[in-house]
Amino acid sequence: MYLAYRGINVLILAPLLALLAVLFAGDVALLLPTYTQVFMKALGGYLIQFFPLFLLGAIFGKLMDDSGSARAIAYGIVRSLGRERAILAIVLACGLLTYGGVSLFVVAFAVYPIGTALFREAGIPKRLLPGAIALGAFTFTMTALPGTPAIQNAIPSPFFGTDAFAAPILGLIGGTIMLVLGSWWLSVQAHKLMAAGEGYGSHKDDSLEQFDVPVIGFWYALLPILLVIILNFVMAKQVLPALDTSYLAKPEFGGLQDAKSLIGIWAIIVALACAVLLLIGLHWKRWVDLKQSLNDGTFGSMLPILNTASEVGYGTVIASLAGFVVIRDLVLSVPGNPLVSQAVAVNILAGITGSASGGMSIALKTLGAQYLEMANAAGISPQLLHRVAAMASGCMDTLPHNGAVISLLAICKLTHRDSYRFIFMNTVIFPLLALTVVIILGSTFGSF
Repeated sequence: MYLAYRGINVLILAPLLALLAVLFAGDVALLLPTYTQVFMKALGGYLIQFFPLFLLGAIFGKLMDDSGSARAIAYGIVRSLGRERAILAIVLACGLLTYGGVSLFVVAFAVYPIGTALFREAGIPKRLLPGAIALGAFTFTMTALPGTPAIQNAIPSPFFGTDAFAAPILGLIGGTIMLVLGSWWLSVQAHKLMAAGEGYGSHKDDSLEQFDVPVIGFWYALLPILLVIILNFVMAKQVLPALDTSYLAKPEFGGLQDAKSLIGIWAIIVALACAVLLLIGLHWKRWVDLKQSLNDGTFGSMLPILNTASEVGYGTVIASLAGFVVIRDLVLSVPGNPLVSQAVAVNILAGITGSASGGMSIALKTLGAQYLEMANAAGISPQLLHRVAAMASGCMDTLPHNGAVISLLAICKLTHRDSYRFIFMNTVIFPLLALTVVIILGSTFGSF
């Protein structure tokens, strides 16, 4: 955590510290075999499983950005709600974009100039802006709302045989709690700061920001996002389950008994691929350099997938050590049903790695089979396991060393001292509260 906060890349940290753990275990002769046969094998397995989602998501986000669609959607929401609801407007703009599959980094870049103009006009302290962007991009649309194509909502599918729409009502309840509490709290903080005499503040770098009114209509820009949501649902619930997938039993396809563990990922791949094609067609005459946009999106997917895969490799090495048995037994013995134990494990690992996807991937790769077995024995639906795992990944992940937090503050030209407490409340405290409510409801009434 310390080294990640100091800015050392995970691609270096993960293998070195994994091998350091092997060295501490006294197995010097196993250093190279562990690196090539355990770490790299786990890293490669993660790439095989999830690279299409990272690739298509990055390309889709880049095309939404370069076409002006992302900014048009954000501007349309802001214009509709007005400056008197500036905070809510920014939250909803970020939420709609991320729910439609646009990456949080693209969203932050697209919304930031609009947010600064809106906050300056309304006299709201700028240091609240990262909290509003984080609430819309890092929370309810990333982990809670059913159908979101975020990687955090896709990772549980292969482990539990579920899809992105798992436990939809509970997901909506959890997402609503995050949205309502977060927006309310930011508004209260804004009124307190403004009543104390604090305004937007003096930020000389803001003069460099140029905000141009989008030339694309709101609904026209929204079409690819609507396609992602609708097609994801249709593929996951109607088309793919009806296909004959008996061929998966052949050795070349992995010898699977059915496609349950694949349908969730297949649905998102189809939805994003079709949305990319639609984006290209809708803006065919508007592209300045389509090839460059596609290449930039492709290259933009490399670092996130490699970072997460490296963290999975790190976790796999730790899980292979004898000492991990103690940790595993401790986590699995957490009082209550498997939902509580899973939530604790995912939160801890997401906090340590500073990554929602990395922490959840490690937890489910090492303990997912046990949780599914425990849940089946307790009569708990895999749908509920999926939703709790996804929501748990989006709580402790945004500690100060989290890469997305550091990037967001850099985009907004603010520091941890200026704005982190507003991010922390919206991305850690309120998601933890929402997760608690979902676990209680799910344990009491089952998955719905």
